Amino acid sequence: MSKVEDFLTKEEEQAIVEAIRVAEKNTSGEIRVHIESSTSKAHYDRALEVFHELKMNETQLKNGVLLYVAVDDHKFVICGDKGINDVVHANFWDSTKEAIASHFKQENFKQGLIDGILIAGEQLKKHFPWSADNTDELSNEISKG
Repeated sequence: MSKVEDFLTKEEEQAIVEAIRVAEKNTSGEIRVHIESSTSKAHYDRALEVFHELKMNETQLKNGVLLYVAVDDHKFVICGDKGINDVVHANFWDSTKEAIASHFKQENFKQGLIDGILIAGEQLKKHFPWSADNTDELSNEISKG
């Protein structure tokens, strides 16, 4: 079994998908989680590549957020699209990364991802509130590479 398959249990994955659903319930924003074993690229560059592969750059309001995890490398990256990056305060992503990292250091990966999702969801709700014409543009399922 690969480390990607061991990273989260099926129950933990479902809890993360549910956190995405809850976070997106009050916003037009889109949140995805991508997990892979490792990358030979710079982690931020790989996260941006995944962001595009998952078509997160195609959301109507440019308000997608990706939580990318390279399990074997012990690295994670948060990528926000232009719409969200333009409206959150300068250190927002750093404080969100710190919240995730504090759980990851204790190997509580599920809670780290859930906290990151919910924190991002609050900002998305604040800046991109849900309206009656909103559609869920992207899958909430965890993608794996």
